[in-house]
Amino acid sequence: MSSTPGSRPGDTRRAAARPPVSRRPVLTDDVPAAPQPGQPGATSYSSRVLARVLDDLIRIPGTRFRVGLDPVLGLLPGLGDAAGSAIASIIFVDAVRLRVPYRVLLRMGLNLLIDALLGLIPFVGDVADAAHRANSKNLRLLERTVEHGDIVHADHRTYVLGAVGIVVAIMAVVIGLAILGIWALLRVIGLV
Repeated sequence: MSSTPGSRPGDTRRAAARPPVSRRPVLTDDVPAAPQPGQPGATSYSSRVLARVLDDLIRIPGTRFRVGLDPVLGLLPGLGDAAGSAIASIIFVDAVRLRVPYRVLLRMGLNLLIDALLGLIPFVGDVADAAHRANSKNLRLLERTVEHGDIVHADHRTYVLGAVGIVVAIMAVVIGLAILGIWALLRVIGLV
């Protein structure tokens, strides 16, 4: 009995044929490309999970109504709304990555500003915030835009500068509203 290289003497099993090892470098053509606008899965998994966690995490027993962490964060005056808006900006990053038109970014920003304005009203605003669901609205708006292939074909730098300008302006207003909320709370308490 002959043994194959690497086997023990007396082993009658044949060594499994191994596929030849390629010595060529891995090319970027071998890596699947990210989904293009209009293809399933173009929006990121993190944006979908984020919208669910912030707006639809838990169903209220006995109802069809769902609530997420956004209104719960909003119970912390000013800081909670600022934190919720900062977390929600991940959806904006996804929108810029997919090159949605400026008008869509502005509409998404309007949803976020309404969310922040509602959050300024203690307790009642948090209930309204739960009903408004800005993150879910922004995700649906983003997915609908991408599904229809409505993307910007302008120069990359020009688009990114404009989009970043829009997002920074929106976040500055949201942060300003959070500071206003904190100031108003401190004034009511009598610390200012």
